[in-house]
Amino acid sequence: MLSTDTRLRLEAIAARIKNHEEVSFEEMTFIQKWADHNRHAAKILNQARRESIQGKPEPGSLDEFLNDLDLGDPDPSNHLIGPQDPIDLARWFTRDNNLFTD
Repeated sequence: MLSTDTRLRLEAIAARIKNHEEVSFEEMTFIQKWADHNRHAAKILNQARRESIQGKPEPGSLDEFLNDLDLGDPDPSNHLIGPQDPIDLARWFTRDNNLFTD
C-alpha cells in the first residue's frame, strides 16, 4: 500500500509526464522503482504514459474503458502488428524452448 505522501508525489510526477513537462532523472527513477514493485504505482505511471502518447480519451468511450483497465504496454511502438511466426509463438508458450529446433 502506498502512503499518502508517496501517492501524491507519484501523481505529481505523472501529471507532468501527461502534460509533456520536464521530469528529472531522479523523479523518473523514483516513479519507475515504485512501479516495478507496486501495482497501483505501475497503473499511475502507465496511465500517464498512455495519455501522454495517445491524448485523453473521450469520457464514456471504449478507449477510456480500456485505459482504466490498464492492459498492455502504453507505448504503441512495442506492440506486435501483423502476422507472427507460429514457431516463435509456440516456443514462447512451451516450457521446453528446445521443442522446436531449427
